[in-house]
Amino acid sequence: MSKTIAIAGLGWLGMPLAQKLMMRGYRIKGSVTTVKKATTLQAKGIDAYAVDMTEEGVVGAPQGLLKNAEILIIMIPPGLRRNSGSNYVGKMSHFLTEVQASDVSEVIFISSTSVYGDDQGIVTERDFPEPENEGGKQLLQAEQLFFNATGLQTSIVRFGGLYGGSRQPVKFLAGRKELSGGSAPVNLIHRDDCIEIISEIIKQQSFGKIFNAVHPSHPLKKEYYKAKAEELNLEPPTFAEDADANYKQVDSINVKAVLGYKFKREL
Repeated sequence: MSKTIAIAGLGWLGMPLAQKLMMRGYRIKGSVTTVKKATTLQAKGIDAYAVDMTEEGVVGAPQGLLKNAEILIIMIPPGLRRNSGSNYVGKMSHFLTEVQASDVSEVIFISSTSVYGDDQGIVTERDFPEPENEGGKQLLQAEQLFFNATGLQTSIVRFGGLYGGSRQPVKFLAGRKELSGGSAPVNLIHRDDCIEIISEIIKQQSFGKIFNAVHPSHPLKKEYYKAKAEELNLEPPTFAEDADANYKQVDSINVKAVLGYKFKREL
């Protein structure tokens, strides 16, 4: 009998992940934030539930989402880039209570390389994160909530900058002048590789581990985005000199050593 997997967050990554896992024989349930979105997906044959994480509690049908699911994939972003003051840790704490009251025993928590600080330089899964901004700090706390939770085996997946489909970061940078960070190495990953790495964790039952999911190539931003702009016939961005700045480079030991994974997409 195929396993049932619940995906909290059927968005840009969650939806194609759900489709890929269904093709591979898994039973999939998923959540979106509104009843309207859930109804639209249900009409397309997707077992979708309206679940919204708030600071007061989880609104909607969390137990409907989690019922009979053995594995839960959490891809709920912190949404703290604009310094909104949102309590992401509080939201995830409420959701953890729901998860621990369900049949779920294994969790994949989708995180980000933002948990590492620029001053840390080259980092792997062996380095404990030292986040610099509020989003990174709350994300790390949320990771620890699930990683240390009683009754759950949780793997943390820290994705680099996401691209793929219509999402190509250089489109937002094209033609801009004197940008900062030109000497920083890129830490990127294609959506296809995200999906395959999550799939391998499930297939190989690699729970209770931490994975830095970032392409192993790290060209400098000023070189990478110039080349990408030219490739797409866009005006290349220019970068200011920043020779004295510190930047992080996120590498992975476990993606290769634990999963034996080889990246499918070039940068």
